[in-house]
Amino acid sequence: MADTANVYAADKSRYQEMQYNRVGNSGLKFPAVSLGFWHNFGSKDNYDNMKQMCRTAFDAGITQFDLANNYGPVYGSAESNLGRILEEDFRPYRDELLIATKAGYDMWDGPYGDGGSRKYLMASIDQSLQRMKLDYVDIFYHHRMDKETPLEETMQALADIVRSGKALYAGISNYDEAYTREAVRLLKELHCPFVVNQRKYSMFERTIEKDGVKAYCKEAGVGIIAFSPLAQGMLTDKYLHGIPSDSRVARDHRFLHASDITEQRLQQIAALNTLAGERGQTLAQMALSWVLRDKEVCSVLIGASKPEQILENVSVARLASFTEEELKRIDEICG
Repeated sequence: MADTANVYAADKSRYQEMQYNRVGNSGLKFPAVSLGFWHNFGSKDNYDNMKQMCRTAFDAGITQFDLANNYGPVYGSAESNLGRILEEDFRPYRDELLIATKAGYDMWDGPYGDGGSRKYLMASIDQSLQRMKLDYVDIFYHHRMDKETPLEETMQALADIVRSGKALYAGISNYDEAYTREAVRLLKELHCPFVVNQRKYSMFERTIEKDGVKAYCKEAGVGIIAFSPLAQGMLTDKYLHGIPSDSRVARDHRFLHASDITEQRLQQIAALNTLAGERGQTLAQMALSWVLRDKEVCSVLIGASKPEQILENVSVARLASFTEEELKRIDEICG
């Protein structure tokens, strides 16, 4: 007899609160908040917890799950875990989901498991689809600039992957303004639906404003999705009272180190937290709202280690507006 006690049925009110934003000039829309699988979905993580996070996210209107071929650890395990979750829970909802994955960083040994070559990208999309048990992904990104490979080769591979039906849209990630501009030109010539550039962006990390990418994407009709909008957890209440033992810093995390949490940074975090409280938000909510403030970023990618964190952050779209005085205070604090 089949066990129906734990069969997932999505919340019928899931689309009532989430805001969905147009991705550049395309017909596609992203939820204001998307769920990233960069951390906490690997082979060393708790499967039941990751399944509950996916359920919580979708029930709250988060329709986009963002992955890459080498998310883990071990490499590929985030995609494999999502494949299992899709099979067990989300197969009836596949057409309501945006599944995005990427290739560009190191994935397997040898000269063909990294970069932007046609061989790497073609092999990678096939591997990703197999791990996720999907016929196609909605967005396939080239994950980084590769100056050793002609951009024409990389963009032709993306276009051919879309043309083959293995992806519906092409995207790029970590591309600067010059590379973004050239990618737009090449993919337009190839008649490939290129919709989005994924870049790091937060109150503490504003390179996207300084290097021209944000302005150019608006001009070119390309969407922007922001990763690390909480600055690896610094823009939360986690570090208001020092470095907790279970934090990424305490675990000597690859992308966040104790040296990043300076006395000046702690003062900035405290001042921003005060402003967030005046706005009726948590610091994390305000940080996400700030990234979404001018509609030029169509979605923020959040990571989570438990379902409650997802629920805290889905309300940001309703408070994404700021007064000029608030924006000035944020700039002065982060200066």
